[in-house]
Amino acid sequence: MSPTLLFTFVIGYFVLLLVVAYFTSRNSNNDSFFIGNRNSNWMLVAFGMIGTSLSGVTFVSVPGAVGKESFAYFQITLGYLIGYLVIAYVLLPLYYRLNLTSIYNYLSTRLGFRAYKTGASFFILSRTLGATARLYLVVKILQDAILSSFGIPFWLTTLIILIMILLYTYEGGVKTIVYTDTLQTTCMLLGLVICVIYILKTMDISLGQSLQAMGDKGYSKIFFTDPGSRFFFLKQIAAGAFITITMTGMDQEMMQKNISVKTLKDAQKNVVTLSLIMLGVILLFLVLGGLLYLFAAQKGITVTGDGLFPAVALQHMPPVISAIFIIALISALFPSADGAITALTSSFCIDILGMQRNANWTDAQKKKIRQRVHLSFAAIFLGLVMVFKWVNNPSMIGVILKVAAYTYGPLLGLFSFGILTKRVVDDKIVPIICVLSPLICFILDKYQKQLFGSFEIGLELLIINGLLTFLGLLIISKKQQPA
Repeated sequence: MSPTLLFTFVIGYFVLLLVVAYFTSRNSNNDSFFIGNRNSNWMLVAFGMIGTSLSGVTFVSVPGAVGKESFAYFQITLGYLIGYLVIAYVLLPLYYRLNLTSIYNYLSTRLGFRAYKTGASFFILSRTLGATARLYLVVKILQDAILSSFGIPFWLTTLIILIMILLYTYEGGVKTIVYTDTLQTTCMLLGLVICVIYILKTMDISLGQSLQAMGDKGYSKIFFTDPGSRFFFLKQIAAGAFITITMTGMDQEMMQKNISVKTLKDAQKNVVTLSLIMLGVILLFLVLGGLLYLFAAQKGITVTGDGLFPAVALQHMPPVISAIFIIALISALFPSADGAITALTSSFCIDILGMQRNANWTDAQKKKIRQRVHLSFAAIFLGLVMVFKWVNNPSMIGVILKVAAYTYGPLLGLFSFGILTKRVVDDKIVPIICVLSPLICFILDKYQKQLFGSFEIGLELLIINGLLTFLGLLIISKKQQPA
C-alpha cells in the first residue's frame, strides 16, 4: 500500500477521534478535565484502560522480545494480577474515602506537604519520561512507513501527532479520554487478532500446531527456574505485582480514570475486570511474537526485536493488513500519550501550582492556566522524543521499565510507609531520602556483577528502591503522639 493511502487512513482515523471529542467535551469544565465529573461508566473505563496499560511499545516490543526472552513476560503479567487486586481492595478504598482529585493529596494528609510535593514531582518525572519513550517508538514507525516518503522530518512528524492529541484533549480531558480510549482499544485489539489470524492462514497451520512449533524453537517457555537469572519466575512475578501497584495504583494518569467512576464498588469492578482481560491480551501478544518469528524464518526475514512486527506487517502482508496494522499502532499510541499529557497537566496544576488550594483564582483563570500547562507539556514531549531518537535504544520496553524502577520506587516507599505505619516523619528530610534511594539503586545496578557475582538484578530493582525509601523514612520518623 502506498504511503499516501496509509496517510489517508491515519487522517480519517484522527477525524473520527475529533468527532468523539466534540460530542464529549461540550459544556466541559475543570472537573470534567481532571476527573470526568466523577460520572464515568466503569465498563468503558475498564476497556479503555487496556489501551492505556499496553501502549504502542507493548504492541511491537512484547512480540519482538519473544526471540530472546520466550514467553517470560507472561510471568510479569501474572504479577500484574496480584498488583491489580491490591489496587482494588487497598488503594481505591483509600482514594475514595478521602475524595481525592489528585491521589498525591494523600501524602499531604498523611506524611506532610513536602512529601506530597515530592511524590507528585516523581510522578511527573516518571510519566513524562515513560510516555515520551512510548511516543518515540510509534512515531519512528510512522515516520519510516509513511511520512519520510513525503520528505517530512522526524521532528515535524512528532509535532503533528502532538497537535492531533492536543486538539481532542484540550477541552474535555478525562471526560473525552474515557470514550476515545474505548475506541482506540477496540481498534488495537482488532488489529492484533486480525494479524494473528492472517499469519496462521498464510503459514497454513492451526493455533495448536503453531504453539508446538514455538515450543520446538524454544519460543513458548513461560517459567524460568534459575534463581540467579533475571527471568527467575519469583523475581518476575514479584516485579510485575509492584510494577502494577506503582505504575497504575500510584500513578495519577491511571487512577485519574478510576476515580472518575461513580462509586468505589464500580471502580473495583473496573480494576478486577481489567486484570483478567490483560492476562488474555498479553498472552495473545506473546503468541503473535512466536508466530512472527516462525513467519520470519519461513520467509527469510532477518529483522528482530522492535523492528520485526512493523517489517512483517508493512513489507510482507497485503495492503489491507498493512493499513490495519497502522491503525492499530496509532490506536495503541494515542491512549498512552493523550492520557499522559492530561494527567501531567492535572498533577502539575493541582499538586505543584496548588490550583485547588488557591481560592483567589476564578474558574476562567484556572482554565487559562490549565491550558497553558497542557501546551507546555506537549512542548516538553516534543523535546524528549528527540532525545530518545538520539539515544535510539533497540528495545524500548526495557528502557521504560528501567525508568519506572528508578522513578516509581520513591512513590512505592512513600505510599507503603503511609499505609503500613502510623509513624510521623520529619517532612523536611523526605525529599532527600527520595532522591538518595534511586541513586543507591543506580550504583547497585551499575556494579551488580562486582557486588553480587552471577546473581542478576532485574525488574526487582523497583522493589529495592521502594524498600530503601521505606527504610529511610523509618529512620527519620518517630511514633505518633497520642492526641
